[in-house]
Amino acid sequence: MQGELDERKQRVLQAVVQDYIESAEPVGSRTLARKYDLGVSPATIRNEMADLEMLGYLEHLHTSSGRVPSAKGYRLYVDSLMPVQPMSDEEKAIIDKWYKTKVQHIDQVFQETAKLISKMTKNVSMVLAPQISRAAFRCMQFLPLDDHRVIAVIMTDAGFVENHIVEMPVGAAFEDFQRMAGVVNKSLTGNTLRAIHGGNLKKVRDEIGDAGLYESALSLIGKALDTERKERLYLGGTSQLMEQPEFHDVDKVKELLLMLEEDQLMKDILHAHLGEGLSVSIGRENEYSGIQDCSIITATYHLDGELLGSLAVLGPTRMEYGKTVSLLNYMNQNLTQIIKRFKW
Repeated sequence: MQGELDERKQRVLQAVVQDYIESAEPVGSRTLARKYDLGVSPATIRNEMADLEMLGYLEHLHTSSGRVPSAKGYRLYVDSLMPVQPMSDEEKAIIDKWYKTKVQHIDQVFQETAKLISKMTKNVSMVLAPQISRAAFRCMQFLPLDDHRVIAVIMTDAGFVENHIVEMPVGAAFEDFQRMAGVVNKSLTGNTLRAIHGGNLKKVRDEIGDAGLYESALSLIGKALDTERKERLYLGGTSQLMEQPEFHDVDKVKELLLMLEEDQLMKDILHAHLGEGLSVSIGRENEYSGIQDCSIITATYHLDGELLGSLAVLGPTRMEYGKTVSLLNYMNQNLTQIIKRFKW
């Protein structure tokens, strides 16, 4: 596409996109002549903008005399015309401080990453956290709830905690559950979740001796494994999306908000870009109708060569692409180091 535009048209298109991203107002030739050093008159700029509209890179918005970028215009901008916007030292310091003060466990890494990305981009952020079967079983504990029930607490070394209410078998006492926890911890502590199998569970069964207690232990471990094997999706900034001018009309954004509530659907959208490195989908390039007025920028992150998950920003097509790309690249590097800190 770039080949059909001479250098001047490219510079005009670049200026239109950058001005519209900044102002959210349709852009006119006089604005470009006044704000950007294009070296030509407003009349020449007007002619160039008319040509860009005819070629499909710009479009009119309602009856305004100004123009806005089309999806085709945004695509060329992102692929070829977008200036590099490296993170400032101040922005990097904000990110580093955020992690140091807010993150204590591995699950908080992903939750706080989503919050931080949305805060810095003022758009919706999505963080797809990996299956954590690499985390190791740390301990099982029981707390008394009443005469017939206990609360089981299962922890991994990554800091994930699972709580379950358990009915005590007939004739069992709280002390029996404490004894069972001791047996489970002695047998399984240090094993990665993926390494817990029939062999070490048989050892637990033999040492517990009581079939009812063993079944309770097996059920709890199974629930923990099922939970830990699932990917987790963390969202941030849904309310900030409503502050964007494009989304002030609640009816217009209703379908998008409903989509954001569909956990598996949003995972599927991110899965479509897993392994692609950094990817930008603009407008109708997105498969689902609810996000065809939006753009999604995704970045996948790895650890020791293994694909772990992805970071993404969803916002209007008018989003700050350069700033968002730089942020995701920096967060990508940061996230890998943070994960290593927790011995993932």
